[in-house]
Order: sequence, then C-alpha cells, then structure tokens
Amino acid sequence: MVKEILKNISNRQIIYFGDTARLPYGTKGVDFVKKYSEKITQWLLDRGVKIIIIACHTSSALSGDYLKKQFQNVPIFDMITPTAEKISAFGFGRIGIIGTPGTIKSKAWENHLLKLNPRLEIYSLACPLLVPLVEQGWVDKKATKEIVKEYLSCFKDKKIEGLVLACTHYPMLEKVIKKVVGKKVKIINPAEILAKEVGKFLKENLEADYLPSSAKVTDGFQGNGYQIFFSDEPYNFKKISRMCFNKKIKPTILDPF
Repeated sequence: MVKEILKNISNRQIIYFGDTARLPYGTKGVDFVKKYSEKITQWLLDRGVKIIIIACHTSSALSGDYLKKQFQNVPIFDMITPTAEKISAFGFGRIGIIGTPGTIKSKAWENHLLKLNPRLEIYSLACPLLVPLVEQGWVDKKATKEIVKEYLSCFKDKKIEGLVLACTHYPMLEKVIKKVVGKKVKIINPAEILAKEVGKFLKENLEADYLPSSAKVTDGFQGNGYQIFFSDEPYNFKKISRMCFNKKIKPTILDPF
C-alpha cells in the first residue's frame, strides 16, 4: 500500500503502523478489530497525521464505517469504497473477490457493490493460506502456484470478468493469479485505486490543510518520506521490503497499546 501511495503523492510524509503483535487481523472478531483500529487511528492522530488510510481490507471491512463515525473531522480512506465505485463504473456483470476469512465473512464488499449495482453477480472466496505464503516470501514457489490454482479453480465456471484482490498481500501474487484466471479477467488492485483517490483528494483540497502540524511526525524520517512502525518484530520484513522497494528499510518497533 505504501508503495502505491508514494507513486501518487509527492512531498508528503507517511507514517505506517503495522500491528504485528496482534496479527493476523483476518481471523479476528469484529470487536477486536474495531478496538485496535481505533487505538491505532488515535495514536497516528496524536503524532500530527492529517489523513488516515486504512491500509488493510479486514480493518476496512470491520471497522471502516465505525472509524469514520468516531473521527468525523478527519479524512479517512478505506480500501473498499473507492474500488467499489470504480467497479460500478466498469460495468461488470460478474466479479470474483478473494480475501481473508474476516473480510469475506463480513460481506462488506458485497454490501458496497450491490448498493451501486444490485444486478452484479459476486462470487467471494476466503484464501487464508495466501497471506502466510507472501510473508514467507514464497511468491514464486511451485507450492504457492499450486495453492493459488487450487483456490481459484472455483471461478472457472463462473465466467467472471474481474477479480478483486481484497487483501493488501495479494498484489505480490498478481503474476501467478493472472496466469491462473487468464487474460480475459481484469485483476483489480484496490491499493492502486485508493492511492489515486488520495492523490486526487490532495489536489482538489487546500494541500496546506493536510500538511503535518506536529513536530513528532518528522521524527526519524531521514529524508525518505516515510517511517515504518511495527508493534512487534515483523517476520521476514527484510526480504519483503526488498521485494517491494528494492532496498533495505529499518522499521521502529513500538507497541503503544
């Protein structure tokens, strides 16, 4: 998500907080996700952040609307809303959605999409093994390709026109997914759509209003435009950061909760 944001936003400082101490969110209950999503949002705001991006589909699905009600004076962007609007504009008749068990069980994607297009046929599938495979760095492994193939085989007879990657880990597997579903199926990456939406928002509004107001927000940036926090040691982060950014990134380990 950070990678896509950096493509669309210049001269901005990004604070990323990954709650690795309580992962995976994809298998947690609604109350748990709401509780910690609210705590993280408040922590970010206390550091002078002016815009909140919920860079997690599970958090977006289970706590997106809740956070927008709790923090009404803050622009909050979730992973679902802008992509649902874009899908409606595409005019699809059938789409597939793959995500974590929490995201799929919430039916948040279906609710958003069907409000915009009641005739849309939606086929959703939880793919719980894909996140650990990405975090392991097994993007190109034969076993991963076989698992993706097994998961997505259920879409063969559905004649879907688009497939939503409803988890921020899944774009790492996009090449594998494309080979399985074929060229006729459009792969939809919500991270790309959301990043463009945030960039558009900043251009259409007074950008000065969304610059950091607190000195805290600049601590530790070292000129790279972003600072990475984790609540616990992130597993295999060095390998994943090289895959995403082609360089080593040093995170700060901090659990404020």
